[in-house]
Amino acid sequence: MEEEIRAEFQNSGFSIGGASSEDAAQILSTLLTYCINYKMSPADLVSNWEVYYLNRQLDGLKLESSYLDGFLSHLQNEVKERIIKEEANLHIYSSNDVDMLLSNSHADEVAFHDTPGSKQEKPPEESSNSELTPLTSDRPSSSRVAKTNADRITPFATRVNKFTQQYVLNADNAVSVPSKNAEITEDEVIRRIQPSQRCSLQVQRSQPEPGCRFMYDRMEDRFNYLEDRIRKSASLFSASGFCGQPADATLASEEKMFAVGTVACDGEGHLNEKSILLQGSVQHSRGQRVRLDLKDLDHFSLFPGQVVGIEGHNPSGHCFVASKLIDSIPVSVDAQLPSAKKQAIDNESNQNSDAGTLSRALSSVIAAGPYTTTDNLLFEPLQELLSYACRKQPQLLILMGPFIDSDHPDIKKGTVDQSFHDIFHFEILRKIQDFTQYLGNTVRVILIPSVRDAHHDFVFPQPAFDLNFPEDITHQITCLANPCLFSSNEIHFGCCTVDILKQLSGEEISRKPPVGKPADRIGRLASHILKQQSYYPLYPSAAGVPLDFSLAKEALEISSAPDVLLLPSDLAPFVKVLSLGEGSDDQKRFICVNPGRLAKGIGGGTFVELYYNEGIDKTNASIIRI
Repeated sequence: MEEEIRAEFQNSGFSIGGASSEDAAQILSTLLTYCINYKMSPADLVSNWEVYYLNRQLDGLKLESSYLDGFLSHLQNEVKERIIKEEANLHIYSSNDVDMLLSNSHADEVAFHDTPGSKQEKPPEESSNSELTPLTSDRPSSSRVAKTNADRITPFATRVNKFTQQYVLNADNAVSVPSKNAEITEDEVIRRIQPSQRCSLQVQRSQPEPGCRFMYDRMEDRFNYLEDRIRKSASLFSASGFCGQPADATLASEEKMFAVGTVACDGEGHLNEKSILLQGSVQHSRGQRVRLDLKDLDHFSLFPGQVVGIEGHNPSGHCFVASKLIDSIPVSVDAQLPSAKKQAIDNESNQNSDAGTLSRALSSVIAAGPYTTTDNLLFEPLQELLSYACRKQPQLLILMGPFIDSDHPDIKKGTVDQSFHDIFHFEILRKIQDFTQYLGNTVRVILIPSVRDAHHDFVFPQPAFDLNFPEDITHQITCLANPCLFSSNEIHFGCCTVDILKQLSGEEISRKPPVGKPADRIGRLASHILKQQSYYPLYPSAAGVPLDFSLAKEALEISSAPDVLLLPSDLAPFVKVLSLGEGSDDQKRFICVNPGRLAKGIGGGTFVELYYNEGIDKTNASIIRI
C-alpha cells in the first residue's frame, strides 16, 4: 500500500522526499497510518493533500516531513466536519483540543466566541469542507485558533477580526454594488469560475523606463514644467472658442479680460480666500503674480498648482476681481491615446482579434498595498486575496504598491534578517507566480510600484519593476510604471499610486455650490485629476513625494480621459461614476476606484472586484473587506 501511495503522489506531480531514503520511508509510513486511521484510499489521501497544498501555498512539489503535522490537522478537521454534518450537536475531540487545553487558551477561545464579529456564525451544515475558499463569511472560530503546534500560531491566527468576505455599500456610487453580507448563490459562483477568455493588454504610457537617471532635476526643469502647463492650457482655452485670448491679469484695466495661470499661496501656510494668488506665464504676464478676489463667485474649488482660466477685471492693478472661473482644461481636438507608443503585450491577441469583434468586457480584481499586517511579514492578506482570485478567476489582477512598505514597523526598525529584494521575491513574487501557474494563461497580473516601496527607486514618476520571469509566465505578469496608462479589451485604465486624493484633501479650499446640488467632496477631488490632465497637479508637492521635474513632463500628462481611473488612497475606499461636465449628458463619464488598503494595522483591509461590461451603465463593482 505504501507503493500505491507513492504512485498516486507521483501521478499528481508530487514527490515524497527527505534528506535520505530513510526519511522518505518514514514519511510513507506516516501516510499509511493516516490512510488506516481515517479509512482513506491512497487517491483520497492525495486529493486531501492537494487541497492542503493549495490553501497553504506551499513551495515546491515535494512532500517533506515538516508538512505532516499541518496535514494531519487538516485531515482531522475534514473528518470532524463530515461527522458534524451527519450528527448535529456532536463535538469530536482531536489533538487541536488537547493543544488548546494544554496551552491554557480555553479562556481566550470563549472570549473569541463572545466578540460581536463572530456572533453571526453559519449553521454547521453550511460550513465549507474545503479551504480553497478562505473568504467565506464568518467561518467557525475554532478553526481559526486551533493549531497543531503552539509555536506555529501566528499573531494573525489569534486575532478577533479574521479575514471574512464582506460587501460594503457606497450610497454615492452609481455603479451596481451588492448589499452588505450578500449571499452568493451556488449557480452564480459556478458561472463566475468558468474558464474565461484571455484578455488583451496594451500599454499606452509607462514612463520613465527602468534604469533611468533621477535626482538630477534642476531649477530650469521645474520652471519649464510649470511654464509648459500654463502655455498649453492657454492655447487650449483659446482654441476652444468659449474664451477670449489670454491677457495679462496684472495690468490695471476696467475692461473685462480673460487670464490663465496657476493658483498659488502668498505664504507658506495653507491656502485661504485671502491668500490666493494667480501666477501667469512668462509669455503673457512675465511670470508675475496677482491677488485674486473671489467674492463674486458662488462656488469654487482651488488648490495650489491648479491651472485655471479666470474672467474678470483688475481696476487697481493689485487685485484681480473674478466673475467667472473655469477649473477644467479643455480637451484638444486631436487629443487621443498615444497610439504610436502602444506596446502590445501579446502578439497572439493582435492576430486573433479584430477591432470590430473585440468585446469591451472585462472581469478584474484590484488591490493596493500594504499586503501584510503591521505585526508580521507573513503576507497573509496577499494569500487571502490570491485565494479569492483563484476561486473567482478574473481575467485581470491589478496589484498596486507598496509591496514592501517602508512604513512597516519591522522595515523601519531594520529588524528583518533578509534584504528587501529577497522578501519581495520570496514572499510576494513566488506567490504571484504560483497563482498564475495554477490558473493558466487565462489570467494576467499587472504590478505597479509605489514610492513607499523600500526595495525600489524612490522617485516620482517611478519606473516599473525590472524583473526577469520564467518564459512560461512572462506573458502573464506585466510590470508598469507609476503612473501609467494601459488598456485591456479596449477598456482604458489610468493609475497613480501616490496618494494624491489625501494630499489634495489637505490643500483644497472650496465654497459650497448653490442649494440643491449635492456636495461630493471625494468625487470633486478625483475629478480634478482629469480636469487638470495631470496625475499630480499639486504644486508644491506634498512632503514625502520625491517629484522629479526632469521626468514629469510626459509621464504625468493625461492626454485622454480613461474609462477607469485607479487612485489608491488611505481615505475610505469607494467606486464612483464621475463626469467631467456640469451635469451635461455628452460629457465624458469615467469610473474612479479607490480599493483602499489590503491590510490595515493588524487586520485586513479592502479590495475591489470590477466587472466592466460594454459601458458604465452595465458595469458592476464590489468593495470587498477581508
